[in-house]
Amino acid sequence: MAPPTPKSAHSKATTTVSRHSKTCTAYVALLRGINVGGKNTLPMKDLAALFTDAGCGNVSTYIQSGNVVFTADAKCAKGLAQEISKQIEKGFGIRVPVILRSAEELHHAAANNPFLKRGTDVSTLHVYFLADVPAAGSATALDPDRSPGDSFKVRGGEIYLHLPNGMARTKLSNAYFDSKLVTISTDRNWRTVLKLVELARMIQ
Repeated sequence: MAPPTPKSAHSKATTTVSRHSKTCTAYVALLRGINVGGKNTLPMKDLAALFTDAGCGNVSTYIQSGNVVFTADAKCAKGLAQEISKQIEKGFGIRVPVILRSAEELHHAAANNPFLKRGTDVSTLHVYFLADVPAAGSATALDPDRSPGDSFKVRGGEIYLHLPNGMARTKLSNAYFDSKLVTISTDRNWRTVLKLVELARMIQ
């Protein structure tokens, strides 16, 4: 079942350029660890400009945590995450992982949340988006009881979390999953996921 469409999906998005062709696909870039607690500061205007300079179109950002929605052709999209990370380090002196999802991939991820079927309070739901799909063996070796009261489910390149204890208290951290699955992850709460789905759909 497709996720509900948020009514205010574009209320905090800032569009910087409009350029689209029939060969382009809509994407969402998810950055990790910027503008948190006054550290790793990266203005959204400057971030959007990096994507524009890389050849992306219809570039917009959503909130300050590093979400960029854009269109790109296959040539532009290939290697884009690494290029944006490189330019951020060059221009701002910070190392920031960038994870990409196409609009279709993001919609599928939102529709595939196993905890929605249980009528769970959506404020307790988060998703870790992974840079790589983990090996089956490493995923099954994860400790389901690592954070009592909290639950997680690995599906493809996403880890779905139900965190009644809250993100600040859970032991299901980026560091834990990154080390066990040998990848890089970045977290988004469920409301942000839905808004990004809608923003990507608008330019698809």
